[in-house]
Amino acid sequence: MSIATMTDSPIWQPFTQMKTADPPLKVVRAQGACLELSDGRQIIDAISSWWVTLHGHSHPVLAKALYGQAQTLEHVIFAGFTHEPAEQLAQLLCAHTPGGLQRVFFSDNGSTAVEVALKMAYQYWQRRDQPQRSRFIGFAGGYHGDTLGAMTVGQSSPWWQPFQPLLPPLTILPYPATYPEDPEVDTKEAQAIAQLETTLKTDPDAYAALFIEPLVQGAGGMRMCRPQFLRAVSEVAKAYGVLVVYDEVMTGFGRTGALFACEKAGTQPDLLCLSKGLSGGCLPIAVTLTTEEIYQAFYADDPARAFFHSHSYTGNPLACAVSVASFQLLLAHPEAYQGLEARHWQCQQRYLADVSHLKQFRTCGTIAAMELETEASYFSDLVPQLRRRFIELGVLLRPLGNTLYILPPYCISDAELATVYRAIRQVAIEVAEGYFA
Repeated sequence: MSIATMTDSPIWQPFTQMKTADPPLKVVRAQGACLELSDGRQIIDAISSWWVTLHGHSHPVLAKALYGQAQTLEHVIFAGFTHEPAEQLAQLLCAHTPGGLQRVFFSDNGSTAVEVALKMAYQYWQRRDQPQRSRFIGFAGGYHGDTLGAMTVGQSSPWWQPFQPLLPPLTILPYPATYPEDPEVDTKEAQAIAQLETTLKTDPDAYAALFIEPLVQGAGGMRMCRPQFLRAVSEVAKAYGVLVVYDEVMTGFGRTGALFACEKAGTQPDLLCLSKGLSGGCLPIAVTLTTEEIYQAFYADDPARAFFHSHSYTGNPLACAVSVASFQLLLAHPEAYQGLEARHWQCQQRYLADVSHLKQFRTCGTIAAMELETEASYFSDLVPQLRRRFIELGVLLRPLGNTLYILPPYCISDAELATVYRAIRQVAIEVAEGYFA
């Protein structure tokens, strides 16, 4: 019996209601932007397999880096030891992120990168003899991962309600999600900044850090904000001494059209969380970059003042080696991600401009999103129906409620991208005609 038809598989899948979900599709190989299923079907991976695959599947440069490293050193404890791939990766990251970020802490995934930032920010103020700075600020719709610390700064997400009793309080500010020709964007931004200023004025010594997904909130619905909003947020936070943490787990490595969203926005965070595309989609790895000032708060003769956090696979040489290769590909071929925004707009104009059930088209670099005019929520029965229909049309898309988005590998061809947009057109027309009623 193939995995695709199993009903008693021992696998418990993520973000899936196992009782009602369709049987999982078995992928036997992948190349470029396409997945090949066990039944021979070719599916365009239009979401980069949950936003991790940058250069395409089975990329020969990444495979070569992985193979070469596996013959030399597959893993070593990272406490008290180091190795060349980690050193190379750390140097690359420090050279191509804002200049004040000069220290790199390795972990395993985006959620743990956020955990590291949260713990660093909290302990930083303790080391500075200001333990009263123990609260955090987040934004409505923010998502920072699934572990308890990451959930703490993303409490407005609907998935975390059952865990609310476990989470410390969070101050949640409005997020001025916008789109081209949004008539209310200035008002929304002004209100959010005013609320931030009021919050910090009311209790100026209470807050340790502010967490934000810069330019694009991912899981919250690909909600986008303007660079000037990020600059205003950073200015206010820094005026009150609050650390600014950028969660670039999704937006990093070219996704916004620049190497990093902080570069595109012209801002300097105090801590920067990276994962997903870091290894080009090959292996789990994450980093948290921070300033020398924060690093020095833990640098002391007293062993108890060290930063106590680790994972068994911290700084894994295989993951570091393939991450170096992936980063070097980005630096060598910036056109791969810099040209996608124009291609998105061209496809939207060609295939979707006359589709009445689609609105609020928006792009940010390689990311494109739009709203489907339905009453669908994240937990709606319509969402799995849409996913199923897209697969039938040869495209992997995972709507976020009524938000349709495209976040493809940078290698996607014009023909493949057109196929994705034609599928969206077809599904939107079917929704309008009551096909899914």
